[in-house]
Amino acid sequence: MVVSFKCTATIMITRDLIGDVMKRQQTTKPRITMIGGALDRGGDKINAHAVAHHGDILAIATEDVVTVPPTTTIMSTVKTMLNHGFRRIPIADAGTQQLRGIIVCRDIVDFLCGGPRHSLVTNRFDGNILAAVNEEVREIMETDVAYLHTDSSIEDALKLMKDANVGYLPIMDKDERVSGIVTEQDFMQMVAGIKIGASVADYMSTNVMTVEPDSDIGTAGKLMIDNGFRRIPVVKNDILLGIVTAFDILRFLGSGEALTKGATGIDDALSVPIKTLVIRDVVWTTSDRDIGDAAEMMAENGVGSLPIIDDGVLTGMLTERDFVRVLTTSRQ
Repeated sequence: MVVSFKCTATIMITRDLIGDVMKRQQTTKPRITMIGGALDRGGDKINAHAVAHHGDILAIATEDVVTVPPTTTIMSTVKTMLNHGFRRIPIADAGTQQLRGIIVCRDIVDFLCGGPRHSLVTNRFDGNILAAVNEEVREIMETDVAYLHTDSSIEDALKLMKDANVGYLPIMDKDERVSGIVTEQDFMQMVAGIKIGASVADYMSTNVMTVEPDSDIGTAGKLMIDNGFRRIPVVKNDILLGIVTAFDILRFLGSGEALTKGATGIDDALSVPIKTLVIRDVVWTTSDRDIGDAAEMMAENGVGSLPIIDDGVLTGMLTERDFVRVLTTSRQ
Protein backbone atom coordinates (compact mmCIF):
# COMPACT_ATOMS: atom_id res chain seq x y z
CA MET A 1 0.00 0.00 0.00
CA VAL A 2 1.40 3.38 -1.00
CA VAL A 3 0.03 6.71 0.16
CA SER A 4 1.37 9.77 -1.66
CA PHE A 5 0.81 13.45 -0.95
CA LYS A 6 2.33 16.70 -2.22
CA CYS A 7 3.65 19.49 -0.03
CA THR A 8 2.65 23.03 -1.04
CA ALA A 9 3.60 25.28 1.90
CA THR A 10 7.00 26.24 3.29
CA ILE A 11 7.91 28.69 6.07
CA MET A 12 11.46 29.93 6.37
CA ILE A 13 13.26 30.55 9.66
CA THR A 14 15.74 33.40 10.18
CA ARG A 15 19.42 32.70 10.59
CA ASP A 16 19.15 34.28 14.06
CA LEU A 17 17.33 31.15 15.21
CA ILE A 18 20.65 29.32 15.59
CA GLY A 19 21.99 31.99 17.90
CA ASP A 20 18.73 32.12 19.82
CA VAL A 21 18.74 28.35 20.27
CA MET A 22 22.34 28.32 21.44
CA LYS A 23 21.64 30.97 24.05
CA ARG A 24 18.87 28.89 25.56
CA GLN A 25 20.43 25.46 25.20
CA GLN A 26 22.38 23.90 28.04
CA THR A 27 25.58 22.67 26.50
CA THR A 28 26.01 20.29 29.41
CA LYS A 29 22.96 18.26 28.40
CA PRO A 30 23.24 14.52 29.14
CA ARG A 31 24.81 12.42 26.41
CA ILE A 32 25.32 8.75 25.73
CA THR A 33 28.74 7.75 27.05
CA MET A 34 30.69 5.89 24.39
CA ILE A 35 33.76 3.73 24.77
CA GLY A 36 36.83 4.10 22.61
CA GLY A 37 39.52 6.59 21.86
CA ALA A 38 40.59 8.90 19.11
CA LEU A 39 41.43 7.59 15.70
CA ASP A 40 43.35 8.94 12.75
CA ARG A 41 41.63 10.05 9.58
CA GLY A 42 43.42 8.89 6.48
CA GLY A 43 44.29 5.89 4.44
CA ASP A 44 44.09 5.36 0.71
CA LYS A 45 40.64 3.76 0.77
CA ILE A 46 38.61 6.66 2.10
CA ASN A 47 37.28 9.59 0.14
CA ALA A 48 36.61 12.29 2.72
CA HIS A 49 35.26 15.83 2.59
CA ALA A 50 36.21 18.38 5.23
CA VAL A 51 35.14 21.83 6.34
CA ALA A 52 37.58 23.71 8.58
CA HIS A 53 36.50 27.00 10.12
CA HIS A 54 36.54 28.49 13.57
CA GLY A 55 33.35 27.60 15.38
CA ASP A 56 31.41 26.02 18.16
CA ILE A 57 30.53 22.54 16.93
CA LEU A 58 31.81 20.79 20.06
CA ALA A 59 29.13 22.60 22.09
CA ILE A 60 26.55 20.16 20.72
CA ALA A 61 28.65 17.20 19.51
CA THR A 62 29.15 13.91 21.33
CA GLU A 63 32.79 13.40 22.23
CA ASP A 64 34.50 10.00 22.22
CA VAL A 65 33.54 7.52 19.53
CA VAL A 66 33.35 3.73 19.38
CA THR A 67 34.98 2.19 16.30
CA VAL A 68 35.50 -1.30 14.93
CA PRO A 69 38.26 -2.52 12.56
CA PRO A 70 37.40 -3.22 8.91
CA THR A 71 38.21 -6.90 9.48
CA THR A 72 35.38 -7.21 12.03
CA THR A 73 32.60 -9.45 10.79
CA ILE A 74 29.29 -7.96 9.73
CA MET A 75 27.51 -9.79 12.55
CA SER A 76 30.00 -8.59 15.18
CA THR A 77 29.55 -5.03 13.93
CA VAL A 78 25.77 -5.41 14.20
CA LYS A 79 26.17 -6.71 17.77
CA THR A 80 28.35 -3.73 18.71
CA MET A 81 25.79 -1.32 17.31
CA LEU A 82 22.99 -3.05 19.22
CA ASN A 83 24.95 -3.20 22.47
CA HIS A 84 25.52 0.55 22.40
CA GLY A 85 22.25 1.54 20.75
CA PHE A 86 24.11 3.09 17.82
CA ARG A 87 22.58 3.73 14.42
CA ARG A 88 26.04 4.27 12.94
CA ILE A 89 29.62 3.27 13.75
CA PRO A 90 32.95 4.40 12.22
CA ILE A 91 35.28 1.73 10.82
CA ALA A 92 38.98 2.25 11.68
CA ASP A 93 42.16 0.18 11.30
CA ALA A 94 43.05 -1.62 14.52
CA GLY A 95 46.76 -0.75 14.26
CA THR A 96 46.99 2.67 12.64
CA GLN A 97 43.53 3.78 13.80
CA GLN A 98 42.99 5.37 10.41
CA LEU A 99 39.38 5.98 9.51
CA ARG A 100 38.35 3.67 6.66
CA GLY A 101 34.61 4.15 6.48
CA ILE A 102 31.34 4.02 8.35
CA ILE A 103 28.38 1.68 8.71
CA VAL A 104 24.83 2.95 9.27
CA CYS A 105 21.67 0.93 9.92
CA ARG A 106 20.43 1.40 6.38
CA ASP A 107 23.59 -0.30 5.07
CA ILE A 108 22.54 -3.41 7.00
CA VAL A 109 19.01 -3.21 5.54
CA ASP A 110 20.61 -2.84 2.09
CA PHE A 111 22.77 -5.91 2.75
CA LEU A 112 19.87 -7.99 4.04
CA CYS A 113 16.93 -6.88 1.91
CA GLY A 114 18.01 -6.57 -1.71
CA GLY A 115 20.01 -3.36 -2.11
CA PRO A 116 23.38 -3.24 -3.93
CA ARG A 117 25.15 -4.75 -0.89
CA HIS A 118 22.80 -7.76 -1.09
CA SER A 119 24.91 -9.17 -3.93
CA LEU A 120 27.38 -10.28 -1.24
CA VAL A 121 24.68 -12.70 -0.05
CA THR A 122 23.30 -13.81 -3.40
CA ASN A 123 26.38 -13.86 -5.63
CA ARG A 124 29.28 -14.72 -3.36
CA PHE A 125 27.45 -16.96 -0.90
CA ASP A 126 24.57 -18.22 -3.06
CA GLY A 127 21.92 -16.95 -0.63
CA ASN A 128 23.62 -18.35 2.48
CA ILE A 129 23.01 -15.59 5.03
CA LEU A 130 24.88 -17.51 7.76
CA ALA A 131 28.06 -17.36 5.69
CA ALA A 132 27.52 -13.80 4.49
CA VAL A 133 27.24 -12.27 7.97
CA ASN A 134 30.67 -13.68 8.81
CA GLU A 135 32.23 -11.70 5.96
CA GLU A 136 34.32 -8.66 6.92
CA VAL A 137 32.41 -5.42 7.38
CA ARG A 138 34.68 -3.61 4.92
CA GLU A 139 32.76 -5.42 2.18
CA ILE A 140 29.65 -3.31 2.82
CA MET A 141 30.90 -0.16 4.60
CA GLU A 142 30.55 3.33 3.14
CA THR A 143 33.95 4.86 2.31
CA ASP A 144 32.83 8.31 1.17
CA VAL A 145 32.72 10.01 4.58
CA ALA A 146 32.05 13.70 5.09
CA TYR A 147 33.59 15.22 8.23
CA LEU A 148 34.34 18.45 10.12
CA HIS A 149 37.17 19.82 12.23
CA THR A 150 36.94 20.81 15.89
CA ASP A 151 37.13 24.49 14.91
CA SER A 152 34.13 24.17 12.59
CA SER A 153 30.94 26.02 13.38
CA ILE A 154 27.42 24.77 13.82
CA GLU A 155 26.57 26.49 10.55
CA ASP A 156 29.38 24.56 8.85
CA ALA A 157 27.90 21.34 10.18
CA LEU A 158 24.39 22.18 9.03
CA LYS A 159 25.56 23.14 5.55
CA LEU A 160 27.74 20.07 5.07
CA MET A 161 25.11 17.73 6.47
CA LYS A 162 22.54 19.18 4.08
CA ASP A 163 24.88 19.22 1.06
CA ALA A 164 26.17 15.69 1.66
CA ASN A 165 22.66 14.45 2.57
CA VAL A 166 23.90 12.63 5.67
CA GLY A 167 22.65 12.50 9.24
CA TYR A 168 26.08 12.43 10.91
CA LEU A 169 29.52 14.06 10.69
CA PRO A 170 32.67 12.81 12.46
CA ILE A 171 34.73 15.67 13.91
CA MET A 172 38.53 15.69 13.51
CA ASP A 173 41.02 17.47 15.76
CA LYS A 174 44.17 19.27 14.55
CA ASP A 175 46.02 15.95 14.38
CA GLU A 176 43.30 14.46 12.19
CA ARG A 177 41.98 12.22 14.98
CA VAL A 178 38.26 11.79 15.49
CA SER A 179 37.33 13.66 18.65
CA GLY A 180 33.56 13.55 18.34
CA ILE A 181 30.53 13.16 16.16
CA VAL A 182 27.55 15.42 15.49
CA THR A 183 24.25 14.01 14.28
CA GLU A 184 20.88 15.29 13.13
CA GLN A 185 19.58 14.15 16.53
CA ASP A 186 21.76 16.85 18.12
CA PHE A 187 20.03 19.47 15.99
CA MET A 188 16.61 18.08 16.86
CA GLN A 189 17.53 18.38 20.55
CA MET A 190 18.67 21.98 19.98
CA VAL A 191 15.19 22.90 18.81
CA ALA A 192 13.29 20.82 21.39
CA GLY A 193 11.00 22.89 23.61
CA ILE A 194 11.63 26.20 21.87
CA LYS A 195 8.68 27.99 20.27
CA ILE A 196 9.88 28.35 16.69
CA GLY A 197 6.81 30.00 15.25
CA ALA A 198 6.56 27.48 12.41
CA SER A 199 4.33 24.44 12.29
CA VAL A 200 5.06 20.79 11.61
CA ALA A 201 3.16 21.18 8.33
CA ASP A 202 5.90 23.49 7.04
CA TYR A 203 8.64 20.87 7.34
CA MET A 204 7.10 17.41 7.36
CA SER A 205 7.38 15.05 4.41
CA THR A 206 4.03 14.46 2.76
CA ASN A 207 5.22 11.71 0.42
CA VAL A 208 4.44 8.81 2.73
CA MET A 209 4.76 5.16 1.74
CA THR A 210 3.25 2.50 3.98
CA VAL A 211 3.14 -1.29 4.16
CA GLU A 212 0.49 -3.75 5.29
CA PRO A 213 1.30 -5.61 8.55
CA ASP A 214 1.47 -8.97 6.73
CA SER A 215 4.03 -7.73 4.22
CA ASP A 216 7.31 -9.58 4.73
CA ILE A 217 10.48 -7.98 6.01
CA GLY A 218 12.19 -8.42 2.66
CA THR A 219 9.51 -6.44 0.81
CA ALA A 220 9.42 -3.67 3.40
CA GLY A 221 13.20 -3.45 3.58
CA LYS A 222 13.54 -3.28 -0.21
CA LEU A 223 10.94 -0.50 -0.31
CA MET A 224 12.97 1.44 2.25
CA ILE A 225 16.21 1.00 0.30
CA ASP A 226 14.72 1.82 -3.09
CA ASN A 227 13.19 5.05 -1.77
CA GLY A 228 15.94 6.16 0.60
CA PHE A 229 13.81 5.72 3.73
CA ARG A 230 15.06 4.75 7.20
CA ARG A 231 11.58 3.98 8.51
CA ILE A 232 8.22 2.93 7.17
CA PRO A 233 4.72 3.10 8.70
CA VAL A 234 2.73 -0.12 9.08
CA VAL A 235 -0.92 0.51 8.22
CA LYS A 236 -4.03 -1.67 8.05
CA ASN A 237 -7.45 -0.38 6.97
CA ASP A 238 -6.10 3.18 7.17
CA ILE A 239 -5.14 2.66 10.83
CA LEU A 240 -1.51 3.26 11.77
CA LEU A 241 -0.26 0.25 13.74
CA GLY A 242 3.35 1.31 14.18
CA ILE A 243 6.62 2.40 12.61
CA VAL A 244 9.40 0.01 11.58
CA THR A 245 12.87 1.54 11.35
CA ALA A 246 16.18 0.44 9.89
CA PHE A 247 17.35 -0.10 13.48
CA ASP A 248 14.47 -2.55 14.00
CA ILE A 249 15.70 -4.58 11.02
CA LEU A 250 19.23 -4.37 12.42
CA ARG A 251 17.85 -5.78 15.68
CA PHE A 252 16.10 -8.58 13.75
CA LEU A 253 19.43 -9.64 12.23
CA GLY A 254 21.33 -9.26 15.48
CA SER A 255 18.80 -11.29 17.47
CA GLY A 256 19.71 -14.39 15.48
CA GLU A 257 16.15 -14.93 14.24
CA ALA A 258 17.16 -14.08 10.69
CA LEU A 259 19.95 -16.65 10.84
CA THR A 260 17.67 -19.35 12.25
CA LYS A 261 15.01 -18.82 9.61
CA GLY A 262 17.65 -18.30 6.93
CA ALA A 263 19.32 -21.65 7.46
CA THR A 264 17.68 -22.84 4.24
CA GLY A 265 18.17 -19.58 2.33
CA ILE A 266 17.88 -15.82 2.50
CA ASP A 267 14.28 -15.83 1.22
CA ASP A 268 13.13 -17.73 4.29
CA ALA A 269 14.93 -15.27 6.56
CA LEU A 270 13.07 -12.36 4.96
CA SER A 271 9.63 -14.00 4.88
CA VAL A 272 8.79 -12.94 8.45
CA PRO A 273 5.82 -10.48 8.58
CA ILE A 274 6.91 -6.91 9.15
CA LYS A 275 4.33 -6.56 11.96
CA THR A 276 6.55 -8.70 14.18
CA LEU A 277 9.06 -5.84 14.28
CA VAL A 278 6.55 -3.32 15.66
CA ILE A 279 7.57 -3.22 19.31
CA ARG A 280 6.59 0.23 20.57
CA ASP A 281 3.46 2.33 20.88
CA VAL A 282 2.89 4.93 18.20
CA VAL A 283 3.86 8.47 19.20
CA TRP A 284 2.21 10.94 16.84
CA THR A 285 1.15 14.54 16.50
CA THR A 286 -0.84 16.88 14.26
CA SER A 287 0.45 19.12 11.52
CA ASP A 288 -0.47 22.36 13.31
CA ARG A 289 1.88 21.75 16.27
CA ASP A 290 4.87 24.09 16.63
CA ILE A 291 8.02 22.45 15.29
CA GLY A 292 9.79 23.05 18.60
CA ASP A 293 7.05 21.23 20.51
CA ALA A 294 7.31 18.32 18.06
CA ALA A 295 11.07 18.14 18.66
CA GLU A 296 10.43 18.00 22.39
CA MET A 297 7.99 15.10 21.89
CA MET A 298 10.61 13.21 19.89
CA ALA A 299 13.34 13.85 22.45
CA GLU A 300 11.17 12.84 25.42
CA ASN A 301 9.98 9.63 23.74
CA GLY A 302 13.35 8.67 22.25
CA VAL A 303 12.05 8.46 18.67
CA GLY A 304 13.62 9.68 15.45
CA SER A 305 10.34 10.44 13.70
CA LEU A 306 6.74 11.43 14.27
CA PRO A 307 3.85 10.32 12.09
CA ILE A 308 1.49 13.22 11.46
CA ILE A 309 -2.20 12.40 11.78
CA ASP A 310 -4.89 14.95 10.95
CA ASP A 311 -8.56 14.06 11.37
CA GLY A 312 -7.64 10.41 11.77
CA VAL A 313 -5.66 10.29 8.51
CA LEU A 314 -1.90 9.82 8.16
CA THR A 315 -0.83 12.93 6.26
CA GLY A 316 2.94 13.05 6.71
CA MET A 317 6.11 12.20 8.61
CA LEU A 318 8.47 14.42 10.55
CA THR A 319 12.02 13.13 11.03
CA GLU A 320 15.24 14.29 12.65
CA ARG A 321 16.54 15.22 9.19
CA ASP A 322 13.83 17.87 8.94
CA PHE A 323 15.39 19.82 11.81
CA VAL A 324 18.50 20.36 9.71
CA ARG A 325 16.19 22.21 7.31
CA VAL A 326 14.60 24.12 10.19
CA LEU A 327 18.02 25.49 11.13
CA THR A 328 19.36 26.12 7.61
CA THR A 329 16.50 28.01 6.01
CA SER A 330 16.06 31.78 6.33
CA ARG A 331 12.98 33.93 6.09
CA GLN A 332 12.44 35.43 2.64
